[in-house]
Parts: sequence; C-alpha cells; structure tokens
Amino acid sequence: MTTRSRPDRGIRRTVVALGAAGLTVITAGAVLDALWLLGIGVWGLIAAMLIELVYRP
Repeated sequence: MTTRSRPDRGIRRTVVALGAAGLTVITAGAVLDALWLLGIGVWGLIAAMLIELVYRP
C-alpha cells in the first residue's frame, strides 16, 4: 500500500468536508422545507464530486 503525499491528503480532506457539509445543509433544508438550503447543499455535493473526478492522483 502506498502512502499518500501531503497534497493528496489535503484534496481528500477537502472532498470529504464539502460532501459532509453538503449533506448537512441538504438535511437542514429538507427539515426546514427551504429550497434554497437544498440548492446550496446540492451544489456543495456537486463541487465535491467534480474535485474528486478532476483530481485523480
């Protein structure tokens, strides 16, 4: 198993943080019935997926 370099860990941490924040905001938007929160959460997940797809170490 190879060890990840420092930038790889930083990107992974960013992707996980964006994904977790997106899911949290989506949940809050669903509970509060606020479409703008749902939209922000979905864009957060889309950003996390795009970063993961573009940055392949």
